[in-house]
Amino acid sequence: MNNLPKVKIGIVAVSRDCFPEELSVNRRKALVAAYKAKYDEADIYECPVCIVESEIHMVQALEDIKKEGCNALCVYLGNFGPEISETLLAKHFDGPAMFVAASEESQNDLIGGRGDAYCGMLNASYNLKLRNIKAYIPEYPVGTAEECADMINEFVPIARAIVGLKSLKIISFGPRPLNFLACNAPIKQLYNLGVEIEENSELDLFEAYNKHEGDERIPAKIKEMEEELGEGNQKPEILAKLAQYELTLLDWVEAHKGYREYVAIAGKCWPAFQTQFGFVPCYVNSRLTGMGIPVSCEVDIYGCLSEFIGAAVSNDIVTLLDINNTVPDDMYEESIKDKFDYTHKDTFMGFHCGNTCSKKLAFCSMKNQMIMARSLPEEVTNGTLEGDIMPGEITFYRLQSTADCKLRGYIAQGEVLPVATRSFGGIGVFAIPEMGRFYRHVLIEGNYPHHGAVAFGHYGKALFEVFKYIGVELDEIGFNQPKGMLYKSENPFA
Repeated sequence: MNNLPKVKIGIVAVSRDCFPEELSVNRRKALVAAYKAKYDEADIYECPVCIVESEIHMVQALEDIKKEGCNALCVYLGNFGPEISETLLAKHFDGPAMFVAASEESQNDLIGGRGDAYCGMLNASYNLKLRNIKAYIPEYPVGTAEECADMINEFVPIARAIVGLKSLKIISFGPRPLNFLACNAPIKQLYNLGVEIEENSELDLFEAYNKHEGDERIPAKIKEMEEELGEGNQKPEILAKLAQYELTLLDWVEAHKGYREYVAIAGKCWPAFQTQFGFVPCYVNSRLTGMGIPVSCEVDIYGCLSEFIGAAVSNDIVTLLDINNTVPDDMYEESIKDKFDYTHKDTFMGFHCGNTCSKKLAFCSMKNQMIMARSLPEEVTNGTLEGDIMPGEITFYRLQSTADCKLRGYIAQGEVLPVATRSFGGIGVFAIPEMGRFYRHVLIEGNYPHHGAVAFGHYGKALFEVFKYIGVELDEIGFNQPKGMLYKSENPFA
């Protein structure tokens, strides 16, 4: 992925001055050795300058990890820890921070070798709250060197998303299409998250596109597209225009990212786009997303923000789909019932015209957009990428700002079933446990739009932590609750 930060976590051990300092030193060394034995050692940096026992040590440690290019912090309680200095570490560090603590090693060393970090973690969390400092604390934050190494590795994708948001610019083109109030996008919360937004007119984009006519790079782009599509290249006559458009977007990103490092795009695709540009942008959108630059359809600003978060967490390609239509009874009876452990209401079809990257499709072809071709000449609706979405585990999720600028989100894990869709567009048969109840009491009750982001794998745990870290209240994070766990709005007598 070309559009995501590389996380480097500075590991700083702390020690309360009435506990043996060597406990923290030796436990830090063991932790770092355990991490390097199992994971990419480039992810971490062991701060050797000092064991933090005081505010002066805290400043020295911060200067060291900053010099080494660390953009995330792990405060490691090798013993009880100094509650003031250790929380000031997180306060003054410009990036995401986590806290973990060492468990005791042996029953034979519980006098001179007892560290009491189990107790110290309580004081650390209390002081973080007093100072209004955000920090990630794992589900059970006390462990052996190997267990703490695993916790730090779980922090890597969370940190990658948080670091990325602080240097993200969303570039949008045009207002939302008519009747798309569902994808409203109050920008106040974007600024609260540290995200910049550049809103442009479709006319600005059209002008830039026309200036790329005859660009000498177009033949090479056409060749890339031909190689990707193979036999699925059903509209070769449109490739020159699509290549011109792709170069327009890539050049726009480079010219407009400014001081930001990462970019996502909320693009316009109808109703005037087709008649003026002479094609639909779906295939190009899919290619940019495949390059690591998430692109949402229909100027869905929080949709592309969600895509970026999912790409950061999964370190993989994502997509944006409509929560679109029910699975027909005969399809459920023939292809799902008794073959998979899902009720009919657990299933639905996720669809969009053709923005899903070819690498996430079981098969694909580039052709015209059928819905638009119902009311427009077919030749101006070419450029969509169709195919069934590849079966496998998925996470369906979204971060959204309400009309009154309150952050909320949802996360649901499930899978794309290996069932032929017999339909059009980029589409798949999705199954999420208790989807029917989730649909009613989270999606409808929570007034969410029909667009949801899709990460290809189960990433609910990390996404949940990202949502918490960036300030979504716990009661505003919806998930597909199991049977017997009622939603607030669910009728207990139903």
